[in-house]
Amino acid sequence: MPRGFFLTFEGLDGSGKSTQLRLLVRWLEARGEPVLVTRQPGGTRIGDRIRTLLLDSKSESPAPMAELGLMFADRAQALAEVIRPALNVGNIVVCDRFTDSTEAYQGGGRELGSEIVLRLHEIMCCGLMPDLTILLLPDLAASLARARRRNERMTANGADEGRFEREGHAFYQRVFDKYREIAAREPVRVVVIDGDASIEEIHQRIVSVVAARLRTSSGA
Repeated sequence: MPRGFFLTFEGLDGSGKSTQLRLLVRWLEARGEPVLVTRQPGGTRIGDRIRTLLLDSKSESPAPMAELGLMFADRAQALAEVIRPALNVGNIVVCDRFTDSTEAYQGGGRELGSEIVLRLHEIMCCGLMPDLTILLLPDLAASLARARRRNERMTANGADEGRFEREGHAFYQRVFDKYREIAAREPVRVVVIDGDASIEEIHQRIVSVVAARLRTSSGA
């Protein structure tokens, strides 16, 4: 059985990433594709506990290197328990964030640099990379404003994943710039969708890219 297809979504919180992921999954399922959806951090019992440590704004902030280690501990568990098994039976795996997020947030935002992130990826993930990454990069200020409004609503409903949204503009500018750097380094794998088009327009652009890549992957 051929290996499945590994697709990731990346971008700042508030970029529309989660909305576009849901729309694409709906489109894939309508085509009858075997799809598994997961997220990072999280997606496993261990990963969900790590997610709480990392994202809850009431959590004591770990040191940057500890934060980096927790990200990769979560990823290694997800690969062993969820992602590799699904790929091995031919599924399309759609993952909300992967190592690009770690390179952007910890490598860029926390200023740990790309080298240590990529080295840990090679060790902890055996170098597994997505077949395609959709990187949503609308206006930085608008993304942050949307993310903070969303987290206020979540907190009011008893959920709190706003620890990173407490960071200032300089942190997020570094994250944004690192995402741009990743995309420039890997222009085939990473497809950037920037600007402020409508949800439907962005969805159609993503569908066009994904459909073409799936045809190439299947040899059709």
